[in-house]
Amino acid sequence: MKPKANHVAFPVARVVVMMAFLSSLFLVPAHLAFAAPESKKSPEVAKTSVVDQTEARIKELQTGLKITDAQGKLWENLTQVMRENAKEMEAMIKNRADVKTMNAVQRMQFHIQMIETHLNQAKKFLPPFEELYASMSDEQKKDADTLFHKGIMRKHGKHGKHAKK
Repeated sequence: MKPKANHVAFPVARVVVMMAFLSSLFLVPAHLAFAAPESKKSPEVAKTSVVDQTEARIKELQTGLKITDAQGKLWENLTQVMRENAKEMEAMIKNRADVKTMNAVQRMQFHIQMIETHLNQAKKFLPPFEELYASMSDEQKKDADTLFHKGIMRKHGKHGKHAKK
């Protein structure tokens, strides 16, 4: 019995797609600040701790959002989560193995751990942020939308440059 073309083509196509996906993961240059050796990091990145960056972000948000006295408790709840998240991330970064001695698998595992930590932290951040956002005036919400758009874009490279222009 002669095999049909699709019985051969489908498995071959699956392998090709899978190989393309895997190669994109490992061959695309990574721009991960935490994966770069300390000597290649900019002086700003190397000297500024996650906790310090978070404190600066808290001040920026408090000023930009014009938090009222009535929103004080909600703001405190949110900043507490932000500070806890920063301490957790800083401890994780300090406790990791030296990047110079990591092999490719260890770096990928560390990258996954960082992503999972960010996801869990975002999940903790969202409920107090939703409460605060719900208490905001329309003007504050507009400011929050702008600040969070710029903050997210700034953290993710090129787009932040466009947002600042």
